[in-house]
Amino acid sequence: MTYPETVEYLFSQLPMYSRIGAAAYKEDLHNAIAICEALDNPQKKFKSIHIAGTNGKGSTSHMLASILQEAGYKTGLYTSPHLNDFKERIKINGEMVSESFVIDFVKRTHSLVEKIQPSFFELTMAMAFDYFAQQEVDIAIIETGLGGRLDSTNIIKPILSVITNIGFDHMNILGDTLVKIAGEKAGIIKQSVPVVIGEYIQETKNVFETKATECNAPIYFAQNEYSIVDCKDGLRQLDCTIIDKENNEATLYSLDLNGHYQLNNLLTILCVEKELKKQGYIIPKEIKIEALANVKKLTGLHGRWELIAEKPFLVLDVAHNEDGMKQLLSQTEIFLASIHSGALKNKLHFVLGMAKDKELSKVLTLLPKDANYYFTAAHIPRAIPSNELMMKATELGLQGFHFEDVNEAIRAAKNSAIQNDLIIVCGSVFLVGEVKEELI
Repeated sequence: MTYPETVEYLFSQLPMYSRIGAAAYKEDLHNAIAICEALDNPQKKFKSIHIAGTNGKGSTSHMLASILQEAGYKTGLYTSPHLNDFKERIKINGEMVSESFVIDFVKRTHSLVEKIQPSFFELTMAMAFDYFAQQEVDIAIIETGLGGRLDSTNIIKPILSVITNIGFDHMNILGDTLVKIAGEKAGIIKQSVPVVIGEYIQETKNVFETKATECNAPIYFAQNEYSIVDCKDGLRQLDCTIIDKENNEATLYSLDLNGHYQLNNLLTILCVEKELKKQGYIIPKEIKIEALANVKKLTGLHGRWELIAEKPFLVLDVAHNEDGMKQLLSQTEIFLASIHSGALKNKLHFVLGMAKDKELSKVLTLLPKDANYYFTAAHIPRAIPSNELMMKATELGLQGFHFEDVNEAIRAAKNSAIQNDLIIVCGSVFLVGEVKEELI
């Protein structure tokens, strides 16, 4: 098969959560274990860091990969989902896996796939592990797909576990309370393996501490180790001063991931880096600062408060659940305040598409009623049809029109907007991934 034929096979023949939802989720690790055993357990041939969380795990994974690779470590990065190209899921030092490897791996594992019928995620995870082992990476950052305890990636024994935060998402699978969801995420905590917690409330902190105690795992809370003392916005960067509470040392960082919600991810990264130093990983301060200023360039991360055009302003953001949308709206207020042009109020335009299994009403009720809406849908079976999304939104006081394609919706928004208006494309990773370059 050619590369496009191979990817189409992966998308169409294997159960894929991003396309069909919970039906693709396997509630055990049997297939993941079987595939990796057939491949001679590649996950045991390299060191890894395991990252889970409701929001922020993608940004955290890319930020960490950035500083490790710039410090001279051959760094693997496995994340999901992708925006434009399947190969985005598997990278080494910012370079995507080769098309030839993807083709060869699918060919080599075809009979095994036919026998055990893995999900799309199980097979692509094994592909990443096999690639990292063959390429002899020094370390790999492994992001969970969904949850933690029963996530396919949870067959690894990392040198460090990271949990970014806990919020309401995938509640039909992970549970309907923050404590239940935290319990699932805490499933990545391993015997005697240190764990860093990015954000917590008291209820989730208790869950993490209990699990860490059971596993004799040292536990560190990033917000107890570092604090933010100053923050200044730029259109495409965020300047912030962070205090290391251990020695009261202040450091200025300029982040190219410039949404304010990245600040908690930064604290998490700094706590992780401190723990890695104990394990012999040396990351000079100047390299760390430079790497964090160039995460998008070094790792190819996109879609996190990504300002891609001006006059009018056009932002892409993959926020897709209640907590993510709250962070996005907070960032929107900060941004509008920074560009406020006097007496003329900046108008907001939302190009919105969502998946069927999200807490739709909770997200829609957060959105401002005085904005213009352009309802649309990603081209995946799991997406809510744009007309249905518009009807539900209208019931909740949001007014707009529906479009069959995100690019059509963006064109309509740009035609309606004036110079200093803000257009935000959000609600779905897959929606952001379908935005065409010529609209930027």
